[in-house]
Amino acid sequence: MADEVILLGTWISMYAMRVKIALAEKGIEYDYKQEDLNNKSPLLLEANPIHKKIPVLIHNGKPVCESLIIVQYIDEVWNDKSPLLPSDPYQRAHARFWADFVDKKVSVVSSKLWTTKGEELEAGKKEFFETFKILEGELGDKPYFGGETFGFVDLSLVTFYSWFHTYEVFGNINIEAECPKIIAWAKRCLQKETVAKSLADQKKVYEAVGQLRKIRGYE
Repeated sequence: MADEVILLGTWISMYAMRVKIALAEKGIEYDYKQEDLNNKSPLLLEANPIHKKIPVLIHNGKPVCESLIIVQYIDEVWNDKSPLLPSDPYQRAHARFWADFVDKKVSVVSSKLWTTKGEELEAGKKEFFETFKILEGELGDKPYFGGETFGFVDLSLVTFYSWFHTYEVFGNINIEAECPKIIAWAKRCLQKETVAKSLADQKKVYEAVGQLRKIRGYE
């Protein structure tokens, strides 16, 4: 019997995009359900009663929550092709560390670029570039964070690229001017069909975030 795979997400979510990339990398067919976070479906509330957040992967009726945990689950269950995490325990721990860094740091500093203004925004810009320069240091001269092949850390970070235009416009910054290695790396990732097809359009994200800013009074 074929696996039943359902992904609950929103098109604009960089976290749901991570799962889309992982599923594409593994060649897994799935049923995607777009969630309205202002009117969450009974399925989402049942599948993730603790956080009530997307993304949620439902595999044969069993829900798995939190994007990086979902990606690791996918990598372990469908382990016969395109490994996302290294096989070496130390390298695997290293990859998990940097993916966790993306979740804890990049998420926070990025949101400041479109939700704040004045001094808070200026401080947010400084922190944004400090964070991405750390990531450039970790990337070094490698094509991908894990070396020669696209993997777990790349997947965890590249989905933020969908939001780069939004960060640049509302934050009044130029990411490529400050972090050229990150932009070159992102464009390298986008040469992969699994990535390009999974990321949301930058201009559509910008338009949606612009509406959200008005609703939330950030302007």
